[in-house]
Amino acid sequence: MKLSDIRDNDGARKGRIRVGRGIGSGKGKTSGRGQKGQKSRSGVAVKGFEGGQMPLHMRIPKRGFNNPFGTDYAEANLGQIQALVDAGKLDAKATIDHAALKAAGIARGGKDGVRLLGKGEITAKLTFKVAGASKGAVAAVEKAGGSVEVIDRGAPEHEKKAARAEANKAARAK
Repeated sequence: MKLSDIRDNDGARKGRIRVGRGIGSGKGKTSGRGQKGQKSRSGVAVKGFEGGQMPLHMRIPKRGFNNPFGTDYAEANLGQIQALVDAGKLDAKATIDHAALKAAGIARGGKDGVRLLGKGEITAKLTFKVAGASKGAVAAVEKAGGSVEVIDRGAPEHEKKAARAEANKAARAK
C-alpha cells in the first residue's frame, strides 16, 4: 500500500447537487423549491413558524424571574482555597480578595464580589477581604488563626429608593 493509493470508501463523500441547470438534471427550473411563494425565494428563514399554530417556544410555560435587586457572588470554598495555597497558586501571606481568587482561577463571574463558603478543611493562616462569608467559613478561618473582613456594599438599591421616598414625604409634611 502506498500513500497515493489511499482514498475514501465508495459513497463516503457525496457530491453537491448543482441545481437550476436544466430539466435533464431533475433539479432544473425551480431547483426543487416547488412553485412560487415566500419559501421559493432566497433569503427566507421562517424559524419557529408552525403554520399559524402557536409555536412551541410560546406554548411552553414560563418559569422564574430575574431579580433586578439580586446579588451575584462568585462562590469560593475553603477546601479549594487550601488546595491552591498548597499548590503555590495563592500567596498565604498576602490578603486574599476577589482579584487574587480570580487570578488563581477559583472565582469566575461574581459582579458583586466573592462569598466565602465553609466546605472543606483549611489549615493555613489566611487573611480574607471578601463581599460575604458564611458563619461556618468565618469560624473555620478564625480557628486556623486567620481573619475574615467582610466588605460593606451598602444598602441595596431598592432600600435606598425607599429611604429617599420617606425623606421626601417627611420634607413635604413640614
